[in-house]
Amino acid sequence: MTPAEKAATISNATFVRPAKFYLSGFSNVPHVKYFYVFLCFVYIMTVLGNSLLLSVIYLVKTLHTPKYMIVFNLALTDLCGSTALIPKLLDMFLFDRRYIVYEACLSYMFFVLFFGSMQSWTLVTMAYDRFIAICFPLRYHSFVTKPAIAAMLLFAWVCLSSLVGFTVGLIDRLSFCRSLVVKSFFCDHGPVYRLACNDTSLNYIMAYVAFIVALCIPLVLIALTYVCISIALIRIASGEERLKAFKTCISHLILVAIFYVPLISTNIATVASYIHPNTRIINSTLTHTIPALLNPIIYSFKSEEVLNSIKKLYKRNMISNTTKKW
Repeated sequence: MTPAEKAATISNATFVRPAKFYLSGFSNVPHVKYFYVFLCFVYIMTVLGNSLLLSVIYLVKTLHTPKYMIVFNLALTDLCGSTALIPKLLDMFLFDRRYIVYEACLSYMFFVLFFGSMQSWTLVTMAYDRFIAICFPLRYHSFVTKPAIAAMLLFAWVCLSSLVGFTVGLIDRLSFCRSLVVKSFFCDHGPVYRLACNDTSLNYIMAYVAFIVALCIPLVLIALTYVCISIALIRIASGEERLKAFKTCISHLILVAIFYVPLISTNIATVASYIHPNTRIINSTLTHTIPALLNPIIYSFKSEEVLNSIKKLYKRNMISNTTKKW
């Protein structure tokens, strides 16, 4: 064995599974801790908003409908996704504990990517609900049933967990004999697998497959549903009825824009041109955190059904407390 081959063998044996990665985060940004404090505030409000929404849907039986099964799933994935990302991020960068154990890094990656993918497909399920409600209003209660929605959501949970699990698991076959500095704010898939020194072509392919399945296909399906919805709205004779039907879609369209536009634009910009790492990190951080904060406010707390349910729960608690005092 030549000295070069011997060195390569030793290197591979040493760095196949590194003990830790180092997350670089921002570089040379003054007063960056204020940004992390802002993220802490975002997380607290996200937990409060989504926890309240989950509690209201669970406690009020009139909200046990297929539509609110989807809303419940979105709130749950928002809450879990934010919890998977933000507390660890704050721990690392606010308290300067940037080293992360190899296994913890892969777990971190899995949960952040999985819940992000679930948010995407939950928006597709919401689009399906609006599509049936407007295009086939007389068949709505036949098509949009609890078993049907439960099956759609369960299918998404199983398929996406398998896809993301396989994508993340492929990193375990890589040999990390280069730098162990991950140039991101969390253990992101691309920045991690690009540190490997052996063949990463399968990881590259799976990254694109996951991107297409998690973002592109859902966005195309949502676009197609709204093309059909637009055609159905044009056929409605009364302008007032047309406007009333369209208003039921506005909240969902805002959620879609908030979630997809930053993600798609960031990914296109990364491929098409150079983006400063700090800019990419800010974009990605806000893309992963702000939708989870805004979703319950935009889609649910503006709904009369949810607001009336909150009022009922409040009155019920007041009466219960008054009775106990007497």
